[in-house]
Amino acid sequence: MLKNSYLLVISCLVFCTTNVGAQTLALDAVLTRIKTNNPQLKMYDADIQSMNAAAIGAKSWMAPQINTGLFMTPYDTKMWKADEMNPGMGAYMVGFTQMIPNASKLKADYNYMNAMSSVEAENKNYTINQLNALAKANYYQWIVLDKKIKIANDNLLLLEYMIKSMEIRYQYNMDKLPTYYKAKSQYSNLQSMVVMLQNNISQKRILLNTLMARDKNTAFDIDSAYDLNEFDFMKTDATSLSQNRSDVKAIEKTIELNQLRIETEKAKLLPEFGVKYDHMFAFGDRPQQFSLMGMITIPMPWSTKMNKASMDSFRIKNESLEWQKQMILNEATGMISGMSTELTNLKKQYDIAEKSIIPALKRNYDTSIIAWQNNTGDLFVVLDAWEALNMAQIEKLDKLQSILSTQVEIEKQLETK
Repeated sequence: MLKNSYLLVISCLVFCTTNVGAQTLALDAVLTRIKTNNPQLKMYDADIQSMNAAAIGAKSWMAPQINTGLFMTPYDTKMWKADEMNPGMGAYMVGFTQMIPNASKLKADYNYMNAMSSVEAENKNYTINQLNALAKANYYQWIVLDKKIKIANDNLLLLEYMIKSMEIRYQYNMDKLPTYYKAKSQYSNLQSMVVMLQNNISQKRILLNTLMARDKNTAFDIDSAYDLNEFDFMKTDATSLSQNRSDVKAIEKTIELNQLRIETEKAKLLPEFGVKYDHMFAFGDRPQQFSLMGMITIPMPWSTKMNKASMDSFRIKNESLEWQKQMILNEATGMISGMSTELTNLKKQYDIAEKSIIPALKRNYDTSIIAWQNNTGDLFVVLDAWEALNMAQIEKLDKLQSILSTQVEIEKQLETK
């Protein structure tokens, strides 16, 4: 018994010393670090910057074409030079061609490319919401684990007191060995549970460090404070959800982007203009010449089939996105409605456990242990009363965990900031 107590004290001291100087991070601080440091979010930032950088060049013109070479020059080089019968034939030509894009087409391309990053911005917000929900869930689980460890440590002290008392009482034939061994086994079970709970906390710490993009073994503590929020479920209709949820906004931005893509395809059906200038350095005595021509592209039925097909494709895609939006909102409102009922029932069960069940079991335990101490009761009854109280306390914390998990899921669905 003394050996077990000694090991328990040593393990507690080691656990405490490893956390000396550990930073305490509130939930808001964890969420802020995730938003600032998480690599997945930095990836979105880089993509958004890349799209914005590409949009700057959306109004650029096509590169001019320079052409040079011999123009209407005979193969017989003797005819290049002037003589008494011939002023010379052929010329060396330098030409310049520039297409002038339609202003409406440039504007449509710019509007489309400038809006591309808006979809990624909403996708980033959606990812932030998912990461926040994951962090909150594990943070709250850590809080509950700490409470379970505290209960387990208190119970270890109670069992240690009982075991020491039984060892003394057994010498005077006041207790039985089976009861002693039962208490010893429950003590060992509690020690095992503490080890398991501490391992679970280590896993939560590693996961939160991973989300914050820190060294996975960085030691820190958490703030044990938490809030049980009240939600106004009367305002969780499809309209309010569509104004808050980033995934719905991303779909809406994609619809707008597709509409802008349709406008760019329409702009391709407009004519474009160009200018072509050629200068000829004539051979012999012939005068220098030039050519200045204007050009225009005329969209014809056989050249616009692909553009019209693309426009039809984007219109149908937008119809699909509208149905996807309705599907998300329908599922979200259904989930929120179900979780609101579950949250209400969990809070009622938690209140019953806290205000009725646990106080009654505590009084039962106090009564039984007083009777045992006064030699009017049996230790088996005390252990049963303690076991019932311990299970009720753990079940109450499990209810608290369920309440916090449901609360996090509702906040994720509502995408509350």
